[in-house]
Amino acid sequence: MRSTLPITGTVELLERLSDFIPDEFINRKLAFRRYSGQQRSFAPAQLWRTHLLALLTPAHSFNAVVRLLPEQRGWRRFAHLPQRQYTPDVRMLHEFRLRAGVAGLRVINDYLVKRLLKSIPAHSRTVAIIDATDLPAAAADKKKTGVNGRRNGPRSERELARPATLNFLSVIKSIRCVFGCARISPRLF
Repeated sequence: MRSTLPITGTVELLERLSDFIPDEFINRKLAFRRYSGQQRSFAPAQLWRTHLLALLTPAHSFNAVVRLLPEQRGWRRFAHLPQRQYTPDVRMLHEFRLRAGVAGLRVINDYLVKRLLKSIPAHSRTVAIIDATDLPAAAADKKKTGVNGRRNGPRSERELARPATLNFLSVIKSIRCVFGCARISPRLF
């Protein structure tokens, strides 16, 4: 099956997807109140589009996106950032995620999924949408540690009162997991 979308990471893909993003809806749902003394801020749709660049380009981290954004005209055009000198920094992206919260980002996701499902022909038999919201984050081992392998800083009372538990990786709940071994009948030699 041949895809009609351009290759991931290309400016052509960003141009094709740009019209699909509901900027007015995002700005309306995630409208934030400006605080006094706050410098010029970006619209929620601009920050959301900047977040998408981490998924749609070879720069797979927000630090890399922020570092490369001034050099990439196509990326800035996709994120509606007209000035090369003024682009969001990592702190702005972090604050946007905190202000929007999981609920705000899910509202946008639900809106996009509904639009996507409306565009699928009625005679289509199969639709597959990847949703990773139920997967646990694999970042526990990426925390900053000290020389002896422990996290820096004092341990909280809550951590000290909690009994030690083994860390393990859970399996996706929707996939049936069977393990064990087959019964082996004894053979006489």
